[in-house]
Amino acid sequence: MASMITKLSAALALFAIGQAGAVEVSGQGQLQTTWQHDDNRKAWYQPGWGVTRFGKGESDITLSRGAIDWRVDFASAWSLHGVTQYVPDPDDKLGFTELYLQYRTLPKNGRRFIVRAGGFYPKFSIENPDIGWSSPYTYQYSAINAWIGEEVRVFGGEVAIEQPQTRRSRGQGFKAVFGVFKGNDPAGTLLAWRGFTVHDRQSVFNESLPFAAVESLNTPQLQHQAQHVEPFSEVDGRFGYYLGYHRDFSNRSEINVYWYDNNGDPSKINYRTGQYAWDTKFISAAWRYKLTPQTHILAQGMLGNTAMGVNRGVDNDFNSWFLLLTHQRDEWRFSIRGEQFKVIDKDDWQFDPNQSDGHALTATVKYQINSNWLVGGEFLNLKTTVANREAFNGKPKQSDNVWRLSAEYRFNL
Repeated sequence: MASMITKLSAALALFAIGQAGAVEVSGQGQLQTTWQHDDNRKAWYQPGWGVTRFGKGESDITLSRGAIDWRVDFASAWSLHGVTQYVPDPDDKLGFTELYLQYRTLPKNGRRFIVRAGGFYPKFSIENPDIGWSSPYTYQYSAINAWIGEEVRVFGGEVAIEQPQTRRSRGQGFKAVFGVFKGNDPAGTLLAWRGFTVHDRQSVFNESLPFAAVESLNTPQLQHQAQHVEPFSEVDGRFGYYLGYHRDFSNRSEINVYWYDNNGDPSKINYRTGQYAWDTKFISAAWRYKLTPQTHILAQGMLGNTAMGVNRGVDNDFNSWFLLLTHQRDEWRFSIRGEQFKVIDKDDWQFDPNQSDGHALTATVKYQINSNWLVGGEFLNLKTTVANREAFNGKPKQSDNVWRLSAEYRFNL
């Protein structure tokens, strides 16, 4: 997969060079410094059994994010988009979280086609429209979108037909989406052996994410699975796909529904990297409603299944939902989010318990000092129960209280 991503980057760079007659570069950047206080357990990527982002032994004050969300517009309908991010935990990575070409036609009869090719997020999320797929509402994403940021990215092509909101369409708009991709075969690994959690870390291309030493990986059935996941790997040579539909209603309400299927062959494994192809599929539905111009409700739910191994030795259902209320008052934004999440173990491998569940409450306040500076604070109460923790310390249940203060500098390119 690393070579595939390298070839993709080279191809996009060559295209950009070929189009370099008349270009316009634009974008935004973000530097965020964070102070966080929690129960100081080792985070999963250290690797440990903590479920908060910054774990034991890490500095309380850190540059938690550096991102440049950029685009190059050519003298045509083509544009090149990318997000370059610095991720400090655990070992200071700099890489792409998105890189793709986009072709957008002019509207005809009120409709237009949009094509994307490269590596990118499908537009599942209703809470991550800000710089570099971040959230303007909370610092730490919901469990749904924290997992998408970790393990879900597509490398392929997407075609959408869009009708924007116009007077002719009576204030309603829609977009229908179809995508085909490779990579993303190991998606589901963290759900099985760590479970959902709440954080704001995004995986960069070609990244390897460690997780805690699960006892079942020492058994003959799972001995070839590495104690890490390379979430964007291609293992089985098969194509995955997704379908999506967006609908806007008179500038007051919007919904989207997606079906995602990586079409993984769970019997396939790359013995060199220790990565299986997981058969992972889910449906995601999201909704935003404007109570007033300043007060919005956001909701999202996900329901799916993931499995790996010959005869689907590991077979798990999973589900999650959140409800978020946000209010903007002058330079202040106040947000509160409640959520639940669960992984249900369906297989017969008693030596490998995968069930987990939890719920969280997040309260956030942000203050816009000026066009460049934003400060804020957040409290997260997170309760999780993960079955395979019991073999580690006899305590599957865990409660975490996280206090976070952040200062953020934004700039335009």
